[in-house]
Amino acid sequence: VWIFGYGSLVWRPGFEFTSRKVGFIRGYSRRFWQGDTFHRGSEKMPGRVVTLLEDCGACTWGVAYEVRGEQIAASLEYLNMREAVLGGYDTKLVKFHPQEKDAEEPILALVYIATPQNPSYLGPASEEDIAAQIIVSSGCAGHNIEYLLRLADFMRYFCPQAEDKHLFSIEEALISILPCLYLTEESLEET
Repeated sequence: VWIFGYGSLVWRPGFEFTSRKVGFIRGYSRRFWQGDTFHRGSEKMPGRVVTLLEDCGACTWGVAYEVRGEQIAASLEYLNMREAVLGGYDTKLVKFHPQEKDAEEPILALVYIATPQNPSYLGPASEEDIAAQIIVSSGCAGHNIEYLLRLADFMRYFCPQAEDKHLFSIEEALISILPCLYLTEESLEET
C-alpha cells in the first residue's frame, strides 16, 4: 500500500514504512483551509493546516510512503486516528507520479483530504489572515509556524522546480508580520 502525504506527513510520517518517494499528484491544489484544534492549535485558537482542493490544472507535490506486511495495519490505524478522527479528513485513492526520471507508471496511493463538510473546515481567507492565525496557534505537535516553515522548506529543498504560490505567499506574509510582533512585544517590555 502507498500513502501520499502533502502536509506534516512529508517530514513526520509517524509510522514505519518500507520506502518513500518524492513526487506529485494531479488534479489538486494544496490549501491552508483546514482548522486544527489538536496538533497545531486549540479549541480557542485553531491552527491552520493543509488540505487538498480539486483543481483540474494543478498538481501537488509531497511524499508517498510504501507500507508492507505488518506495517499496513499499524500505519492505517495510526493515520485513521491522526488524520480522520482528530483531523476530520476523508480518504481517497489518487495516482502518484514519482519524481525520479526513470519512474514507472503512476502508483495508486491513499491520500487524506479534508472536505468542506467536516466541522474543522475553515475555508479560504487572505494569505495575511491565514499567516496571522498561524502565528498565534500552537497545539500538541508544536507551533503552527513550525508546520508552515517545514512545509515550505520541504518544497524548496525536495521539489525546487515546483510552484506552490499559496504556500509561499503565506510564508511571505508570516515573515512580514513577525518583525512587527517582535517590536510590539519589545516596546511592551520597555514600558
